[in-house]
Amino acid sequence: MRHATALVTGATSGLGLATAKALVARGYTLIGVDRDAPAPSEGAAEDGIIQVAADVTDEDQMAAAVGVATDRGPLRLTVCCAGISASGRILGRSGPHPLERFRAAVEVNLVGTFNTMRLAAEAMAQNPVEDDERGAIVLTSSVTAYDGQVGQIAYAASKAGVAGMTLPAARDLGRTRIRVVAIAPGTFETPMLAGLTPQAREALAAQIPHPSRPGVPEEFAALVCHIAENRMLNGEVIRLDGALRMPYLP
Repeated sequence: MRHATALVTGATSGLGLATAKALVARGYTLIGVDRDAPAPSEGAAEDGIIQVAADVTDEDQMAAAVGVATDRGPLRLTVCCAGISASGRILGRSGPHPLERFRAAVEVNLVGTFNTMRLAAEAMAQNPVEDDERGAIVLTSSVTAYDGQVGQIAYAASKAGVAGMTLPAARDLGRTRIRVVAIAPGTFETPMLAGLTPQAREALAAQIPHPSRPGVPEEFAALVCHIAENRMLNGEVIRLDGALRMPYLP
C-alpha cells in the first residue's frame, strides 16, 4: 500500500526483520520497533526501516513508537513479532519452574502483543476508511499453542493466549473497520532455532510432512503481505507449518 505506514515489532531479526523488508519493498513507510534498536533520531537504516527503540511491555515507550509511525503517515498495518523463548519443565531437576521465567514469557509474548495492538488500534481508528477498512493488525502465535512440547509450558501458554484473543479482538475492532489476524508459525529459521544442535534441527525437519525443512522468514513475511491485501481475512489464526503436528516427545 503506497503512502501508508506500517509498524513491526521485533524488527531487528528473524520474522520481524524479513517482514519489515518485505513491506518496505511494497511501498510502506516502515517503523521497526525493538528493544535493541537505535533511537528514532538516528534516522532510517540502510534497509529503509526507521528504527525505534521501545519495549513492547512499556505503555509510554510503545505509545511513543506509534506516534513516530503516525507522524509519517496513516498507520495502516501493525505486525507484532516481538517475543522471547522460554523453556523449563513444571517440575525440573532443580525444583519447580521459576515463576519469573513464566511471568516474563507471558509479559512479553502476550501482554506485549496486547499493548501494541491496543495502541495501534487507537491510532488506526483515526484513519479515513480506504477500501472499506482503516487498517489491519497481524499477531504472531505459534503451533506450540496447540502442540506444546514438554518443557514449553511458558512459551505455549503465552502463544495460546495470542491465538485466543485473535477472534475477540477482530470482533471488538470490527465496528472500527480494523482487521485482526494471527499467524501460528511452525519450525522456522530464526535466532531461536539457531540455538539448537544440528541433530535437533534435523529431527525437527524430519517431522514436517512437506516441505521437510524449516520455514524461512521470507515465507512468513509473504503471508503477512497477503493478509494486508486480502480484506476477507479476519479473526483467523493461520498455521504456517508445512502440515506439522508436533508429536509428544517425553
